[in-house]
Amino acid sequence: MLEQNAAESKIINTHHKAHKNTISAQAVLNGDIKGLKRLLPFLGPAFIAAVAYLDPGNFATNITAGSKYGYLLLWVIAASNLMAVLIQSLSAKLGIATGKNLPEVARERFPKSVSIFLWIQSELVIIATDLAEFIGAALGLYLLFDIPMLPAALITAVGSFAILELQRRGYRSLEAGIAAMVLIVVLAFAFQVIVAKPDLGAVAAGIFTPRFEGVDSIMLAAGILGATVMPHAIYLHSSLTQNRVVGKDEAEKKQIFKLEFIDILIAMLIAGAVNMAMIVVSAALFFKNGLVVEDLDVAFHQFSQLAGPVTAIAFGLGLLIAGLSSSSVGTMAGDVVMQGFINKRINLYLRRAITTIPPLAIIFLGVNATDALVMSQVVLSFGIAFALIPLVIFTSNRQIMGGLVNHRVTSFLGWMISGLVVTLNLFLVYEMLV
Repeated sequence: MLEQNAAESKIINTHHKAHKNTISAQAVLNGDIKGLKRLLPFLGPAFIAAVAYLDPGNFATNITAGSKYGYLLLWVIAASNLMAVLIQSLSAKLGIATGKNLPEVARERFPKSVSIFLWIQSELVIIATDLAEFIGAALGLYLLFDIPMLPAALITAVGSFAILELQRRGYRSLEAGIAAMVLIVVLAFAFQVIVAKPDLGAVAAGIFTPRFEGVDSIMLAAGILGATVMPHAIYLHSSLTQNRVVGKDEAEKKQIFKLEFIDILIAMLIAGAVNMAMIVVSAALFFKNGLVVEDLDVAFHQFSQLAGPVTAIAFGLGLLIAGLSSSSVGTMAGDVVMQGFINKRINLYLRRAITTIPPLAIIFLGVNATDALVMSQVVLSFGIAFALIPLVIFTSNRQIMGGLVNHRVTSFLGWMISGLVVTLNLFLVYEMLV
């Protein structure tokens, strides 16, 4: 009886918090709240989606780029971030305009067989994504505490369940938890940048001067760009905005989108800054000393030798937190695609338990963690087109979007980015498999 009362109390408290945020949002829309405070009810969804841009796969790519080419490819991160802003804004806008997430709209618009296919491929992509994130977090525990990979993976599983518990407490608790974890990653890399003492002139040149040095640098740039768009982040963002604040008419929906767009800008700026920091630190420590580092465990030990153990700990902590937070976001995305594409749901904890099996198996078999990260990115590449192309199609349709339909320029940019990202991913898959 006491347990039942406690559960009911938790549900009531969650609903109360959601209702309170809705009231605050409506006060903003009515013009009763001014200044920076008007942003507060709308901040959060983009921070959850942005976690996908800080997963362990990014760590491996960025550390390699910095150690091989110094600050050369910083401009690729800047360009990737601009692409991410547009794509995530389209996803958020779809949820605001329709009150539905991307998989739900796809189920309504496409034949049943197509929806089933899209669901199956999206589940495979999310499993691959989850693999990278799970192994990254386990690797972080291994590096920090010298815990063998298999026990570290089991601890990671427990940690991801704890993060999912935040979702039961309401989206505000989840957003706060994820934002706190992102802050830890930001502080970890900010500390590393300070210790590494990079050449600020070279950093500025790297950001604003697009150039390459040979075919290998083009390949690595393609890897950075190709890994920018995460299918599960696209699916998830539309679900995070679909019922969060509901506009009563076209004018309110447009106002909601403008405020959510600020959320996207802030979150993507932070994600981009962290990715740039990875390259900057790698360039300032590894490239400067003539070291090419392609494995994350090697990077950890080299950080310790070149900049001290605290710097290495900051790197390991960033990897651990990024892996934990992004794996939980992947589980949430899996719930969204199943509900959206085929209108079915399974318990979130059961889903989390099922998705821990592949990474545990790979770790048990002794597969190199960095190699597993790379292969997961290959699988992920196959799903890019199936998320991005429907998104541009739907947001360009006035019948679906109403007043929030894409401007012609927005649609043109969306198609350009779609073509570029899909081409780069196909190119990467070809190069990795031949």
